Amino acid sequence: MTPPDARLDLIRALAQARIPILCEKPLERDLPRARALVDICAEAGVPLGVTLQHRMRPSTRLLAERLPELGRIASVELRVPWWRDQGYYDAPGRGTFARDGGGVLITQGIHAIDLMLHLCGPVTAVQAMVATTALHRMEAEDFASAGFTFASGAVGSLMASVTHRPGGVETLVLNGTAGSARLAGDVLRLDHADGRQEVAGAEVATGGGADPMAFDHAWHQAVIAEFADSLRAGRPPAITGQSALPALALIDAIQASARTGTRQEVAHV
Repeated sequence: MTPPDARLDLIRALAQARIPILCEKPLERDLPRARALVDICAEAGVPLGVTLQHRMRPSTRLLAERLPELGRIASVELRVPWWRDQGYYDAPGRGTFARDGGGVLITQGIHAIDLMLHLCGPVTAVQAMVATTALHRMEAEDFASAGFTFASGAVGSLMASVTHRPGGVETLVLNGTAGSARLAGDVLRLDHADGRQEVAGAEVATGGGADPMAFDHAWHQAVIAEFADSLRAGRPPAITGQSALPALALIDAIQASARTGTRQEVAHV
């Protein structure tokens, strides 16, 4: 649970001692550094798990099961309308590239980005902009938007922000040839092409407001329990370090596109 810039030496020492590692997100500050951690653990034969707890939400698991019912996914929309006050960024190092690797994308938006990629597959190209608004004094971005293309041929859009006072729930919308799905927090709505609608799940706090700890602990508990089960069973954890890399690849490409003002290819991982 160390900051992203403080992990390399610790993970190297743990790997050499052959101690399994469960690491908080983001794995590191960018894709090359994160890949180095994955390689260290792979070479030592040590399990490396990552706490990307959105994958453990009950409605997320239900959507993964029901995804084939949507047909071919044509378009995707991801919104993360969160809020953080200035006091959050007054903590030393927070919202800097040196310690955190960036702002809203890698610290808050990474959960929803990882979930989108987990369900929809990799993004191949992106066109983006990021900004630091008048609402915060910080080095990195507090607002980001992007359009992208998936390897599947689907297109998508992203808005991630900590400027939306008082903060709202993140929403992922998948539009397919046979229906659409809307995942808002842990509430899933399925709209089938024949007019049927299904709703599952319940509204819960997700930490999108001024208090970053205002969320249900059950998803973190599920990550930890699954990691322990994987060690007992001698199998890889459900959320591996390798599987956490696509989100960092996309975030790196968004930052590069915003810096250059050009379309960027996303690194294949």
